[in-house]
Amino acid sequence: METVVCNLCGSDQYAPVYSMPDRLFFRGEFFTVVECRRCGLGFLNPRPTPAEMANYYPAEYFRSPAGASNARYMERRFRKEASYLAPLERSGATDRNKRLLDIGCATGAFPRFMARRGWQVEGVEIAEVAAGIADFPIHTQEFQDIPVREPTYDAVTAWAVLEHVHDPMAYFRKASAVLRRNGLFVFLVPNFASVASRKLFCEDIPRHIYFFTRETVRRYLEKTGFMLEREDNGRGVYKLAPHHWLGYQIRMHLLNKKYSFPDVPLTSKEFRRIHNLPSGFATAMKYAAYSPVSVIDRMLWPAIETAQILLKRYGVSTYVARKI
Repeated sequence: METVVCNLCGSDQYAPVYSMPDRLFFRGEFFTVVECRRCGLGFLNPRPTPAEMANYYPAEYFRSPAGASNARYMERRFRKEASYLAPLERSGATDRNKRLLDIGCATGAFPRFMARRGWQVEGVEIAEVAAGIADFPIHTQEFQDIPVREPTYDAVTAWAVLEHVHDPMAYFRKASAVLRRNGLFVFLVPNFASVASRKLFCEDIPRHIYFFTRETVRRYLEKTGFMLEREDNGRGVYKLAPHHWLGYQIRMHLLNKKYSFPDVPLTSKEFRRIHNLPSGFATAMKYAAYSPVSVIDRMLWPAIETAQILLKRYGVSTYVARKI
């Protein structure tokens, strides 16, 4: 474990926000999220070192569900992601040779989707899941270490990546260095101003190391030669749903009690995994008996999420920044 200063402003003054365990693999290991007193950046502190992080990314972390429903979801997601690059696709200046670098490309599905739209694509992926990629260039080191140093790309994308890295500032600087003038840096990160991220223990700790607000994103961009063009706070790409929002409201505002991690019920997926139960009606009834508030909470999600999006308080935000 290592203790660090703020990655954005360098301050060593921070306040604890909450503590929670690794809900996926090591429920007995607790970690603390802090907030920089000077700039408001959220981060894990102390945190696993880069060498220790491999323990928290076992092979099963990278498995995704198969089937037609997942294929349809991925198609919708990629179309939404591609929509943020539409200004470049409409621009005659990039018709000559549109070049995209996707950071954290996993098995390469998004770069392949963009290649079918006429882009010349490359990827960055340090996990072994990228070992089989042979149809486009792939960089297997940290983004800041890739052997590209000149303005080369029209777009750099990072879908739910920056919260995982140990040095986000190095990623912003590298994106600025490798983008052509007027190129786009498009990235999705947790919204630390949301109740899901800040209050409801919905973050993927300790794989999520940093937590951003629009104000801290603006400061990163200003420091590295970007102009923010657009923020899309919503669930179009990834979701960070407000699990147990109702239970939180009841405990905080009706019972006037603190809300800490021991007050958080298992999600239905966690309940099935821990009790080794199959999906189905009988298990659903067992879960409803275990946490009836969670069942009601789930029914309210559409209305709650819509309200959060309107207020720009949803759990994730996508940002589009232009290289100055």
